[in-house]
Amino acid sequence: MGRTHPTYRDQLAAIEDDWRSFRRVLRRQDKPRFDRLFVYARDHADAAGNLNPADPLAPVWMAIAIEQERRIAELEEQVESLSDT
Repeated sequence: MGRTHPTYRDQLAAIEDDWRSFRRVLRRQDKPRFDRLFVYARDHADAAGNLNPADPLAPVWMAIAIEQERRIAELEEQVESLSDT
């Protein structure tokens, strides 16, 4: 039997496609940042797929928040190690 719902990865690809016109008008320096946010979402697609969310955009925001939190923690550790010297 076939699937009744598209996979989360399929939904994520559709979301990214929906945002393509937004990306097109971003400043050149912001486009790589925008792209990185979708990398974060794809990196957490397995967890989001297990969630089977009613709103597929909600796990995108959570994945972005997790990755940004990780990056902040890494930067805080770097600052702390620099201040210890």
